[in-house]
Amino acid sequence: MSLKVFLIVIFSAVASATVYFKDEFDSPKWADRWVQSEFTGKEFGKFDWTAGKFYGDDIKDKGIKTSQDARFYAISTKFDENKFSNEGKDLVIQYTVKHEQNIDCGGGYLKLFDCALDQKQLHGESPYLLMFGPDICGSATKKVHVIFNYKGKNLLTTKDIRCKDDVHTHVYRLVVKPDNTYKVLIDGEVVEKGELENDFSFLPPAKIKDSTHTKPSDWVDDEMIDDPEDKKPDDWDVSEFIPDETAKKPDDWDEEMDGEYEFPQVSNPLFKGQWAPKKIPNKNYKGPWVQREIDNPDYVPDDKLYKYDEICGVGIDVWQVKAGTIFDNILIGDDEAEADVIQNEILERIKEEKRMKERLDEEEKKATEAAEEDKKDKELDKEELDEDDAEDKDEEAEKHDEL
Repeated sequence: MSLKVFLIVIFSAVASATVYFKDEFDSPKWADRWVQSEFTGKEFGKFDWTAGKFYGDDIKDKGIKTSQDARFYAISTKFDENKFSNEGKDLVIQYTVKHEQNIDCGGGYLKLFDCALDQKQLHGESPYLLMFGPDICGSATKKVHVIFNYKGKNLLTTKDIRCKDDVHTHVYRLVVKPDNTYKVLIDGEVVEKGELENDFSFLPPAKIKDSTHTKPSDWVDDEMIDDPEDKKPDDWDVSEFIPDETAKKPDDWDEEMDGEYEFPQVSNPLFKGQWAPKKIPNKNYKGPWVQREIDNPDYVPDDKLYKYDEICGVGIDVWQVKAGTIFDNILIGDDEAEADVIQNEILERIKEEKRMKERLDEEEKKATEAAEEDKKDKELDKEELDEDDAEDKDEEAEKHDEL
């Protein structure tokens, strides 16, 4: 294939991609596009527009940051004019999360909604279509949630997908395909993939055990049996512990008062453990019995597990103990090539973000060392002043005594 044809193919693929929603939070007007929940009974935190303390680009890396500890966060936006169904095409969800605060417990995930969402009443129990993203709480929970709503039930993945738990920006992507497969990527690397039917409880099992098939009463499933010819030696039965005859009864032991003296126990060197006959192959062994499986009458195949008829909203609905997470670069589309372009630009900026963090850490280290040295100098100066004061007092006392 010539370079010209190759470029035409690539251009055609990108040109055919559809971006249903995209928000890079590139101006303070982001708040005009998003709706804050007013659900009663929840104490909601506010989002700040910032690139954080360290970044690759102070403009492009601006996002929305959770700003108050121990708060719920619930904001959403709708794209009614671009509402869509993912039937017959890929669903690509991509965004960035930066736990700059080194989060101890809290969510960093997104939720997709249909057009029925009441944005001002958004809360943790609001129905959603799909939930995706990292969730961290202590050392036990560090996972990437992938939850599909299917016929009113939220289905969690059966796999443990580990999320990133450092302070840097990471690109999270979920791809759901029309062949009922999915994959999860972090920073461009596939961390999990599989089939929806296998990794989620969308459907009951296709096969079930046949309850009419029972194990025959004469079925022998013991592969090994005791050797009837093996006999326990006559000298086998000895105690595990014996009295320590080297011990001496205390001189002040009074049997009338203290009772009969008992020697302390020690391990018996002749003890061989509990005797058991050796095992030999069972000539009547028939192998493990396996119950027959039959088709499950409740199983109905569904080749469109992946499909949602109407997607027109995305939201952040999380709880955080320690605030400071920055959400940014949200993309919802149907083509990974478009997501790749954005992702690669972000990954390049992350390199500079890490360099800036290293510089700040080094500056902080030097400042701390300088402060410690200054503190030591002040303490030393104080000690010297105290010594001078003491000497002055001693001289005054001597002069007083002479008078």
